[in-house]
Amino acid sequence: MAKIAYILLCHKDPVAIIRQAERLTAVGDYMSIHFDASADPKHFAQIQKALADNPNVTFARKRIRCGWGEWSLVQATLYAVQSAVETFPRATHFYMLSGDCMAIKSAEYTHQFLDDNDCDFIESFDYFASDWIKTGWREERLIYRHWFNERTQKKRFYTMFALQKRLGLTRPIPEDIQVQIGSQWWCLRRRTIEALLDFLKERRDVTRFFRTTWIPDETFFQTLVRHLVPDTEIRSRTLTFLMFTDYGMPTTFYDDHYDLLLSQDYLFARKISPEAQDLKRRLGLLYAAEGVPFEISNEGRSLFKFLTGRGRIGRRFVTRFWETESTLGRERELLIVVCKKWHVAKRVLDRIRQLTNLPAIEYLFNEEHTPLPDLGGLENTLEKRTRHRRALMRMLFDYYQTDRLIVCMDPGNLDLLNDFASDRSITRILEIECQFSDDYLTGHAMRVGLAGERTSQDTLNRLLPTIRNDMVHESDRIRDSQFENHDRMRESASLEENAVSLGRFLNIPHEKALQIAETDYLFAD
Repeated sequence: MAKIAYILLCHKDPVAIIRQAERLTAVGDYMSIHFDASADPKHFAQIQKALADNPNVTFARKRIRCGWGEWSLVQATLYAVQSAVETFPRATHFYMLSGDCMAIKSAEYTHQFLDDNDCDFIESFDYFASDWIKTGWREERLIYRHWFNERTQKKRFYTMFALQKRLGLTRPIPEDIQVQIGSQWWCLRRRTIEALLDFLKERRDVTRFFRTTWIPDETFFQTLVRHLVPDTEIRSRTLTFLMFTDYGMPTTFYDDHYDLLLSQDYLFARKISPEAQDLKRRLGLLYAAEGVPFEISNEGRSLFKFLTGRGRIGRRFVTRFWETESTLGRERELLIVVCKKWHVAKRVLDRIRQLTNLPAIEYLFNEEHTPLPDLGGLENTLEKRTRHRRALMRMLFDYYQTDRLIVCMDPGNLDLLNDFASDRSITRILEIECQFSDDYLTGHAMRVGLAGERTSQDTLNRLLPTIRNDMVHESDRIRDSQFENHDRMRESASLEENAVSLGRFLNIPHEKALQIAETDYLFAD
């Protein structure tokens, strides 16, 4: 059975640290604590006194002052790891934690999970080939020496960088080391930790190199584990559930996130709010519980992106470059079918093709694999199609040698609708309003990753009204835009009413429009 030595780096909230240590060691696991030397000495004394009689708790052999982006964070971790290795010979795994982390599974589940997976869990991606670093420095973090803290000694930090760059004072990466990068929250087996400590005794050059890299807690362990352990024994992921906002800040979890956290495919979560007392209480009781079943749906990240994205609707202050591109053509007519249920719009489009011979293209701005002609590479990705929307549409008009073209769009593409409606060409919009049953909304949530097969009914009951309101909101935004040529078909309307809208939209005789409206199973899911 797995026995875990938790490696805890912390610098505040001594009461929470004491409770966390007591909870995690109560079931037989261990903890090695490094309390930042720059923190209040009274707080460290409080922690030492409270945990003095706990044989499953030890402290780092040496305390140092820690700073973000510095080697000190790695060194503090190594001090705590070395104490854990020496003090707890029965520990089989070493799990990196912060004071803001809490278990979101029971100890029983956690131990069984580690027993069933004989491997190391650490994010470890190729430093140069992966896109883990989204913006900012990449090579500069390694080939130049960084002696000062970027946050507290900014002037010295950037002055030394500029001086080295001007003088060409770069340095090589150790030849046999392929630098990796990833999250600093890992869980490693004992034999991996022991191999790593032995390696550091032999390879002082590697330690010297990482000591002056920038943000080495994202590269040091990630690189050495990949260097020492076969790929087949590494799972390049963290077992700690964490998310970041659009501003690069860690997402904080509160009392109402309990069910969400338990359903994620992780063992711990970060960061738990200091004010989330009820969440802490429930998670604390959970760790010691036995026989608790966990239904893993793992929709947390998708839900967060969806719900936070709903609050980011704004207006641009200047036009984008594609909005100033030349017109589609003053004599041309772009017909846009807008529908949230893509299969309904595709049925309408298929029937229109049969009865009118108009060239019609399905969701070209929403589906990567929509059939398109060769347009010199512009058609290859959704990003290119959207960025060069008017150029793409002009080329399609030219390719089909027509002045009338039909396309499908999702109601969420309001920017596209506004752009095309502002063109000198004629733009007509047919919005197809459908009814959304709970079963359809549940299926939609699963298709877009907001829910999984094991998502609890309680979570769905809270999620479905949000999705329904989001769809209504998209339709309201289209209506508020007051497009000049905007018609609607409705699932609840009569065939005659829908035929009138179709006839006006397509400018075809009423009989043909009625044939389209009469399409079998038009609105069926």
